[in-house]
Amino acid sequence: MASVAGSNVVDLKCAARFADCGNRKFVQIRQWSPISGGFGSVQARPSLGLQCKSKRSFASSGVKAQVATVEQATTEAALKVEAPVAIVTGASRGIGKAVALTLGKAGCKVLVNYARSSEEAEKVSKEIESYGGQAVTFGGDVSKKLMNYSGCFADENEEITMAGGEIINIASVVGLVGNIGQANYSAAKAGVIGLTKTVAREYASRNINVNAVAPGFIASDMTAKLGDDIEKKILDSIPLGRYGQPEEVAGLVEFFAINPASNYITGQVFTIDGGMVM
Repeated sequence: MASVAGSNVVDLKCAARFADCGNRKFVQIRQWSPISGGFGSVQARPSLGLQCKSKRSFASSGVKAQVATVEQATTEAALKVEAPVAIVTGASRGIGKAVALTLGKAGCKVLVNYARSSEEAEKVSKEIESYGGQAVTFGGDVSKKLMNYSGCFADENEEITMAGGEIINIASVVGLVGNIGQANYSAAKAGVIGLTKTVAREYASRNINVNAVAPGFIASDMTAKLGDDIEKKILDSIPLGRYGQPEEVAGLVEFFAINPASNYITGQVFTIDGGMVM
């Protein structure tokens, strides 16, 4: 697997250690859409002022609870510490953006990753903060190294791995059934599904659940540009007769990320496609 050297590792370590400042449950949501140009740079944005100086600095920023005298403040701080940390790749738009916002609203501390659009990613972080949530924006192509980095810091912080977590990969229904003219895309998504099942077996002993969400046609800038004839053919293939919404995919991801009812589910692929693949 690929590794990274230099300051980029330090910056991503700082971002990853935010997870250690709160609950040990660690959530990764990966969209698996590599971009060209090699490794790129990965940098945590310091402008948000989030410095992981102690086990509680990120989790309880601005809360100065005095345990002996201020019971309410202590309770609030404790609740914030329990919030899981979620890394969402490709979170500046589309499904990734919807996932980041949904998890932020649900109380997760969100690391908002972007590949190209720093401005859009910053807007996502600010929206999460407007709900009273916590977010950090960091940019770069993490398609080859975000998961590898989990292995890099496992030796230093083994207790994080042992405490469990969730990895949710975003695949596609074409990874299950294929699609004419999309051999490369179908193969890539089928690979994500195979990887999901393999890693689920490997990480189960560490109490880490790994699942994949496979969307069908989801409303996006791309679908908005389709011609009427193409759109009609697509909608005719969907029993529910409409595109899915990014927020609907995000709702399913939220279930796996933070709902205890999903704790006994791993290695599975869940389609969300309006009945297109049955």
